[in-house]
Amino acid sequence: MRQQRWFPIAALAVGLFAINVVARLVTRFAFTDNDAAETRTTIVMFAVIGVVLAVYAFMVSHNRRPSEWLVPDWVLGVAGAMLLTLLVGPFVSGDQPFGNGSDSFFAQLALYLAFAGGGTLVGYWISVAMARDYRSRSLKAYSQQRQAKPRKIVRR
Repeated sequence: MRQQRWFPIAALAVGLFAINVVARLVTRFAFTDNDAAETRTTIVMFAVIGVVLAVYAFMVSHNRRPSEWLVPDWVLGVAGAMLLTLLVGPFVSGDQPFGNGSDSFFAQLALYLAFAGGGTLVGYWISVAMARDYRSRSLKAYSQQRQAKPRKIVRR
């Protein structure tokens, strides 16, 4: 099942949505009617999502080009998780998607995209800085291969 094309996308979406569900349940049961604690929990949730995506980008960038993982896996996984978070997540906490108005909905959308994009960039940049990304490893292998060949002897 893990070899299926959709598995990494679904796993990423479900994992990110699970983070949201945990944050909503903590807010619902531990911090009832406390706006400051709800705000802190939301920021922590978005930070955890950013860290998870940074680790994901760091790990995936080692063996695959960004065009292979960023567009299909990351975009579809994050889009699926974001849709679940924005449309299904409020029902977990006993609310409705547009219960607080459209400005709250779109603010949450912008925060999700900002933390997801920022976390992914940080993870990829760390991979590049450590020369562990696909391109750096390919260039290193190419240079080692070129140095390993013996020089051609020129006959006169």
